[in-house]
Amino acid sequence: MKISVIGTGYVGLVTGTCFAESGNSVTCVDIDEKKIKKLQSGKVTIYEPGLPKIFIRNQKEGRLQFTTDIKDGFQQAKIIFLALPTPPDEDGSADLKYILGVAKEIGNLLQPGDYKVIVDKSTVPVGTSQKVHGVIMQQLKERKITKGKELFDVVSNPEFLREGAAVEDFMKPNRVIIGTGSEKARKTLSHLYAPFVRQGNPIIYMDERSAELTKYAANSFLATKISFMNEIAQLCERVGANVDLVRKGMGSDERIGKRFLFPGIGYGGSCFPKDVQALWKSGQEVQYDFKIMNAVMDVNKNQKLHLVPKILSYFKNNLKGKKITVWGLAFKPNTDDIREAPALIIISELLKYGAVITAYDPEAMGNAKRVFGARVSFSENQYDALKGADALVVATEWSEFRTPDFCKIKDLMKGHVIFDGRNLFELCQMEEHNFHYESIGRKKLNRKNQPEK
Repeated sequence: MKISVIGTGYVGLVTGTCFAESGNSVTCVDIDEKKIKKLQSGKVTIYEPGLPKIFIRNQKEGRLQFTTDIKDGFQQAKIIFLALPTPPDEDGSADLKYILGVAKEIGNLLQPGDYKVIVDKSTVPVGTSQKVHGVIMQQLKERKITKGKELFDVVSNPEFLREGAAVEDFMKPNRVIIGTGSEKARKTLSHLYAPFVRQGNPIIYMDERSAELTKYAANSFLATKISFMNEIAQLCERVGANVDLVRKGMGSDERIGKRFLFPGIGYGGSCFPKDVQALWKSGQEVQYDFKIMNAVMDVNKNQKLHLVPKILSYFKNNLKGKKITVWGLAFKPNTDDIREAPALIIISELLKYGAVITAYDPEAMGNAKRVFGARVSFSENQYDALKGADALVVATEWSEFRTPDFCKIKDLMKGHVIFDGRNLFELCQMEEHNFHYESIGRKKLNRKNQPEK
């Protein structure tokens, strides 16, 4: 099947590559000439495990192509995926200018007798498919094309890809949501997705509005679980409970489940913050006060700063000239995405107090350098970043941080102090190695009196 994917960000690039991997002919479109040139030369523009291998294979075999011209591949394509950004507007609503702009172009390209399925793959507010349909119809009317409704259908097909596991999620989805009232569009997409659901996971059909809301509802519920657990962690610190044990006790209840109950320094990335805010804004637009979403946003905003008072307290409110090492810059492991990353919020706050920051991340340092420039030093090695450090802050749970050489850490650091924002280390480990150790929702360990270096 011939497909066009408009937009080559995280969703668009993964979508196009994975569809090509199942034998389809895919043309990916983006207005960013630099990005398209890189992709045409065989360079993957995002860090996503497993993507480079299938990207190179499908490009080599001619099933995956890239262009800046929306016309290229459009006339041949039967399905057009819109994988465009929907950044939050100033009021929290999703900005649809990119999607509606492309819809206008599609309205100018559609030709009589050539049926297309236009698919909203981006996360969009309820009613977007109707707006896209309206924009396309308006262009067809201006072109004086009659029976325009017979030329296309607009479908909502939200993505549920986890950054760091996007290829696996796409190739083996636990469900596919298709929102359409058109039997013709339904059959077309059922054929397209058939190779991906051979193990029996469902394709769930519904109307367009329900499909659009499903994505927001799913992400917002997961964000709620995270914020709820962070609130429990705050309470644990105050009453002397251990959040790890509370989490295990809660997670063993099959009605709750154990996923997304890990406390930390808040959620980030391109999805949860934007989607929670957009769902809250959708409520506002219909005069509904979405109290839970408002609380989720407030808790997450405060949680990102949770380590800062701990650090200030340890250093008696004097961080001037203190060298703080930060392990982890991406909002989660296995990605280079720093959007809404808690690490960036923490670093910005510590810089205000005069701290000297050295940071390390396996994949996200290039993106972080564009944010901080010379204000932060970046190390190419997690241990080199610790030389002479007064304290270590763990901000992302990369696997390589989980079992480090603690003896080497102590030899390199000036102060044996760790602030663990992801609860990577066991309390018994920290006691054994005699660190001053503070984490989330667990007791503080004060270092026994021994001379610092």
